[in-house]
Amino acid sequence: MAPEVKVPLLEGRGATPAQTLGNIVVSIVGTGVLGLPFAFRTAGWLAGALGVAGAGAATFYCMLLLLDCRDKLREQETEEDGLGDEQRRHGDGGNYTYGDLGERCFGPVGRHFTEAIIVLCQTGGTVAYLVFIGQNISSVLPALSPATVVLAFLLPAEVALSFVHSLSALAPFSILADACTVLAVAAVVKEDVELLVERGRPFADRSAFAGLWGVPFACGVAVFCFEGFCLTLALEASMSNRAKFRSVLLQAIAGVTVVYVGFGVCGYLAYGDATRDIVTLNLPNNWSTAAVKVVLCVALALTFAVMMHPIHEIVESRLLAPGGWARRRGGFVERAALHLSRVAVVAALAAIACFVPAFGEFAAFVGSTVCALLSFVLPALFHLRVVGPTASTWARAVDYFFLLSGLVFAGHGMYTVLSPQ
Repeated sequence: MAPEVKVPLLEGRGATPAQTLGNIVVSIVGTGVLGLPFAFRTAGWLAGALGVAGAGAATFYCMLLLLDCRDKLREQETEEDGLGDEQRRHGDGGNYTYGDLGERCFGPVGRHFTEAIIVLCQTGGTVAYLVFIGQNISSVLPALSPATVVLAFLLPAEVALSFVHSLSALAPFSILADACTVLAVAAVVKEDVELLVERGRPFADRSAFAGLWGVPFACGVAVFCFEGFCLTLALEASMSNRAKFRSVLLQAIAGVTVVYVGFGVCGYLAYGDATRDIVTLNLPNNWSTAAVKVVLCVALALTFAVMMHPIHEIVESRLLAPGGWARRRGGFVERAALHLSRVAVVAALAAIACFVPAFGEFAAFVGSTVCALLSFVLPALFHLRVVGPTASTWARAVDYFFLLSGLVFAGHGMYTVLSPQ
């Protein structure tokens, strides 16, 4: 069984509802929010709003499916072990990771596939970070291309940070990045409001529905924006009173969805067809805007190491598996293999980032493929496997709907990328 990845915000137990609400928001909100106005430009302000709201509702429902699967498995284990209702209410035993659910449903193949999807999803997020930083720094320093920023500046820094194995040492940077994201969002909203006041007619010349094919794009960006799906079980396990988690989760998802819709609509109404794939690039070229971009990029560069941690954990668990090449040689060779694996993974992601043409399109692709599989397909599949035999016909129909819709959504995302432009 692969080692369980610890999350800085979730270490320990006994979190209050307020603390859990904050943890959920921190785990969900990321840089993807700054690509929402571009998604609304592609889909239209009304279609984009409906797409984001739909993605938020679907994400919440599928998070509940994971919790239902965990509860069913815990109930089965409780009956087998002879634990009472009181122990079950207090959550004794039965804690599962996403990979554990995959293994319980489909054996070792299920675990490997689930962990592979998590790695791909996490990889997409880290590459998006690099693309985001490269494009923003290049906008501040036009002499530097995004690829130069990534290879000459980010790559050496991220390789050095990859040798820091302590998540507790890196956790404050994740909080800093979220604070800087809030600062950037506030700066964009301020500029949006000023432009909307000047225009006087915010909806003039702004499309409510830009075409059928724009809706999947907006939904893909929206799904990408709801990061942290695989942390659902860990977030619930961190609460002192787990019975309140579902209501806290609903509050968090609803609040974040409202903010996403408002931010996307305001950004598109303010800039119209000139909306960039990263809306901070629409801000005026002055010292305050440059400062916001640089601080945000520095914080994200530091947070990159936290984002990489689950990937390193899974890769290293394979290198150190009993009978593995590195484990058999031990000593210096084993330590060197671990360090080289970290360097190789970071270098590979930096190389991929240099070939990504635009943040918005990449975010939509990641959201509509691996994120859709992780957020919709796997939860529905696990729920059918674990709860399906005792579930109602209506519940199974909804599971099949999410399963098929997620597969179609992922297929459309792959077709969009692979089809000739």
